[in-house]
Amino acid sequence: MRKPSILIAAGACVGLLGACAASLDEMAAPVASAEKSETAEAEGTAIVLTGSRIPGSRVGNDGKLAPPPPPPPPPALIAQSAMPRLGDVRRLPSYYNDQGRDRFSDVEQNSFKAVEAEPVSTFSIDVDTASYGFVRASLDRNVLPTPDAVRTEEMVNYFRYGYPAATSREQPFSTSVDVFPSPWTEGRKLVRVGIKGYELPATSLPRANLVFLIDTSGSMNAPNKLPLVKQSILMLLDQLNADDHVAIVTYAGQAGTALPPTPVRDKARIAAVIEVLGAGGSTAGAEGIRQAYALAARNLDPQGVNRVILATDGDFNVGITNPEELKGYVEREREKGVFLSVLGFGRGNYNDALMQTLAQNGNGNAAYIDTMNEARKTLVEEATSTLFPIAKDVKIQVEFNPATVAEYRLIGYETRMLKREDFDNDKVDAGEVGSGQSVTTLYEIVPVGGPRALGELRYGEKPSPARTASSEYGFVKIRYKQPDSSTSRLLSTPIDRSREVASFAAAPRDARFATAVASFAELLRGGRYTGAMTYDDVLTMAGSARGTDEYGYRAEFVQMVRAAKTAPSMARLGE
Repeated sequence: MRKPSILIAAGACVGLLGACAASLDEMAAPVASAEKSETAEAEGTAIVLTGSRIPGSRVGNDGKLAPPPPPPPPPALIAQSAMPRLGDVRRLPSYYNDQGRDRFSDVEQNSFKAVEAEPVSTFSIDVDTASYGFVRASLDRNVLPTPDAVRTEEMVNYFRYGYPAATSREQPFSTSVDVFPSPWTEGRKLVRVGIKGYELPATSLPRANLVFLIDTSGSMNAPNKLPLVKQSILMLLDQLNADDHVAIVTYAGQAGTALPPTPVRDKARIAAVIEVLGAGGSTAGAEGIRQAYALAARNLDPQGVNRVILATDGDFNVGITNPEELKGYVEREREKGVFLSVLGFGRGNYNDALMQTLAQNGNGNAAYIDTMNEARKTLVEEATSTLFPIAKDVKIQVEFNPATVAEYRLIGYETRMLKREDFDNDKVDAGEVGSGQSVTTLYEIVPVGGPRALGELRYGEKPSPARTASSEYGFVKIRYKQPDSSTSRLLSTPIDRSREVASFAAAPRDARFATAVASFAELLRGGRYTGAMTYDDVLTMAGSARGTDEYGYRAEFVQMVRAAKTAPSMARLGE
């Protein structure tokens, strides 16, 4: 029988016809003095050995090595004790369970802008997908997500689109532009701007120096938290090269190094450390971040990728908990060449607002892992784009032509907005794009003479004659830096009216599917700008544009829309 190394639980027995068997008491005795998790203290049903350690040893929250635990009872005794007997009442293992404490940033949805007053739209690129995962996890529980949890651009960018590939690492993006009628309001149009990042050949991937920062606090004691973290990291190990290095820092009441930098070729040693991680205690997340960055810096690979990967539910409750203080810290660390990515886990106590702050300012991406399939997508199928950047500080600026466009609205990207002057300022941070990643942006525009959202002004400025004739709706500029550079480069392309098609059905299939996803996200946010569109309309739109769906992600999206049609807006107590 395999020797237990993470959780040793003594089920609380209440004899209905007599006392519990003495053999069960003998099983519990070796761990009676072990440190209890927060959950165990409340429930009295589980005892957790906390800290990170190698097999055969115990490390408490004070960081000191304790003697090896006594040997387990003989298998026969365990088997006999585990047999249910008449009169036994046993509780299942206690897991952390919370509800209604998820935290999201409260951001106002983008509205229409008058081109005469504000012709320029500027924002940072975003390749995060965390919002999509959380929306799916909510609908899997038959509950609509809170509108603040829905970020339209993350929903749209969850999917791959068939943009032409970039051909050179020196110019790492290709740009595609499409214009087609809006399905939301007759007379308006959608502009889709898609960019595709250069895909690094497998033979030229840089070395990876990764520090996994793993939350082992009591709130991670749930099947969809720490156990899923461990499985996810083990999957990622299989995608790394033998010469890559991995280290592990854990944090609960205190933080400490569970595994010093170790070459991936020593996979058995890495896996052994991961296997024995247990959850218990409070959450000193800030100290964990500090130690993880320090460990990455001490082993910095100037020719490689240096990254901290934080796996947590975001529940920091010891030490620095202010997002602005943590933001300033990760901003300074990224300038030293160490980036930060965030993998979010769990529900009920999920701090999305903090994790978005950390990822956006740490030159990394944020993903939400709710299933093994999502772990496989993020850390196996998309491992190179998750780990290896081709460009940093990527910004987009679109200037609309007042001769052809009266109003516009950027769909999503509310947490990524920049000032106009930020575009040309290389000191202003922006998003990171990984190998082979694609990014999609949607604008809804009102052509001159179309149905305006803002209404006409009595004394409004009229376009000058010099601007009345034009073949362009606008002009797209992309500014980026090479991963090892501090000076940006510029790419540009026009939004040419020759790219326009006369009907929504004639738009490229991927453009129609992206619009279906955006429509769904906008409906979940309240449907302020989607006119009379319904979930059934989204199903029709997505069904006709699903196309090739190798991994079934688009089919899964269709099921999510169906689930939203009947899901209530709030979970019942105890679910």
